[in-house]
Amino acid sequence: MNGKNIGISRTIIILIVLVIIIIAAVGAEFVITKHPTPTVKAISLAPSNTNVLTDVAQTAPPDALDPATGFFVQDGPLFTAVFQELVEFNGTNYHEVVPVLAENYSTPNYQNYYFNLRDYVHFADGVQFNSSTVWFSLYRTILMGQGPGVANYIGLLFNSTVYGMTGYAIPWGVNYAIQNATGLPTANNYTLTAQVLASILSHFNANNATIQKIMEYPNQAVVVKGPYEVEVSTLEPYRYLPFDLAGWWGAIVNPVIVDEHGGVSPNSVNSYLDEYGMNGTGPYVIVKVSPGFSTIELEANPNYWAVGHDVPLVAQPAHIKYVVINYGLSHNDRVEDFLKNDAQISYISIPYLSQILGAYPYNTIPMNSSFINFGSEPGVNFIALNTQKYPTNITDFRLAVEYAVNYSALLSIFSYNGKPLASEFLGPISPQFPGYYDPSGLPDYNYSPSLAMHYLNEAGYIGHFYVVLPNGSTLGDSSGTQLPPLSLYALSPVNELEEDELEIISHDLSAIGISTTVYYVLPSIVPSFNTPSNSPQLLDLGWFPDWPDPVFQQLMPITDIQFGALDHAWLNSSKLQSIYSNLPFITNSTLQKKLTAEAYSIIYHEAPYMWLPVTDYYYFVQPYVHGFEYNEFVGYYYNMMYYSNYTYTT
Repeated sequence: MNGKNIGISRTIIILIVLVIIIIAAVGAEFVITKHPTPTVKAISLAPSNTNVLTDVAQTAPPDALDPATGFFVQDGPLFTAVFQELVEFNGTNYHEVVPVLAENYSTPNYQNYYFNLRDYVHFADGVQFNSSTVWFSLYRTILMGQGPGVANYIGLLFNSTVYGMTGYAIPWGVNYAIQNATGLPTANNYTLTAQVLASILSHFNANNATIQKIMEYPNQAVVVKGPYEVEVSTLEPYRYLPFDLAGWWGAIVNPVIVDEHGGVSPNSVNSYLDEYGMNGTGPYVIVKVSPGFSTIELEANPNYWAVGHDVPLVAQPAHIKYVVINYGLSHNDRVEDFLKNDAQISYISIPYLSQILGAYPYNTIPMNSSFINFGSEPGVNFIALNTQKYPTNITDFRLAVEYAVNYSALLSIFSYNGKPLASEFLGPISPQFPGYYDPSGLPDYNYSPSLAMHYLNEAGYIGHFYVVLPNGSTLGDSSGTQLPPLSLYALSPVNELEEDELEIISHDLSAIGISTTVYYVLPSIVPSFNTPSNSPQLLDLGWFPDWPDPVFQQLMPITDIQFGALDHAWLNSSKLQSIYSNLPFITNSTLQKKLTAEAYSIIYHEAPYMWLPVTDYYYFVQPYVHGFEYNEFVGYYYNMMYYSNYTYTT
């Protein structure tokens, strides 16, 4: 405040105090305390209701409330609050897991993992957790055959060949376990195995002698070795199994709730649990679900098992009693709710950051007090170049595309106040995995129109086509045919940033004579791109791993033809296939990194993808919210958040 106000009267002071009291009584968003010092101003921020946290950051609703079905990114914070796993990521550190439902675990060989369970864990309704609950939960998730189970346990806890032949995801060895205990001919009959296992899970009685005999059978994916000891074994040695189990597909669910509401069917969802959810062992329980999942309300678990016990921070009891998640609000609502202090967590895209950061009081307090930026997460965005379809099946053509695009211009799209909120790197592995990311130090595909035209000219003679440059000259085989426009497919709805990206790419390709036609399709169309001939020449997509394995979750899914349509470029390299045959299961990290370097070099020279910037993950969080920790693989942790009034003095 300026010097003219030093002599302010007592009457005015009283009036100001009264105004502040009145504003506070009606739920004031902000309280600004003015001191009679010329250069001092204090801004104090506090929640209007200390018992409620409102989250409007999720721009779309969950796809399902059952962790064995839901597979969208926005499901993460909800599932993390309600359900728990044997081990979980250590807060923001996704390179480390900590025991949660398990007290500890060990492995002698990276193939057999032994978990000693906490014997005092129970679900919110009091149902006891034990080793049979683990067997039930993991086998249920696999047998249901939905995205979480299939994508995360194939080749590890169930056989991919059996799945491909029969259409059933069967935990390995359980067919023999059932035959051994019941005499039913399930050893080589996977359809019968699926039916019997579904019946067991739908009428689950862990005290039944036959079911106990099945669960205790030693040679299967999950073995009950005692009331609070369980063994989980992979088909091949695999160092990253604990990180896989830490995702919500490793969630331990309540057998009683499942069996009371539809049980388990092979390759089927549980529609009741998808719509209404269920209780878990986590620090929160679902208390309200609005139609279309527009709003979901959580309450701190009043019967939480971890109270009074020494547990990792990610499993601590909730500090804030209620959480209200408003999904899919409009951009304006997400801005307004945050500015009015009606929401504690929000999100808006890069072009509009100033709508919050430029508004009072966020334009006065330090930017990092409300704008929490976690940087880019592991994953890649790309334009897939169909290596099996003309003309992108010509390596020189793909290299021409690589060098034709101005990557600095792409990165500049994601800038705020001159600082890019994105990262650019040479995929398919992310820089978050040192030693695996670009192990040989290969150079990026830099913007070089002259080099692009050189490769395009060579490709023209190989493919018997020519292109016409903007100045009227031609490249390629002039005796051939003129190259028709390429089809570039992208997902709808498209946001402003993606539109800008596609505009730059189309413009830069046209500068070397390649014209493109952009088509927008719904995500539901992408599964139909299941063969090279059904897939477009150019496809704008991204791939983000389910758990932090740089080989089995980043390198291979989009460069191994054995992954089918996940390899969006349909790269079919015999050299890669030879390396990939056992690469993810090599436990010697030095050897694994050496072979990864060889694979990287092959991919680099084949040029199946144009790597695009990966945006930072950031949120707007009210400065009085503490304990906000984000993990790229499971979201953020409501139970770790707490309130403490924020004061900033200028």
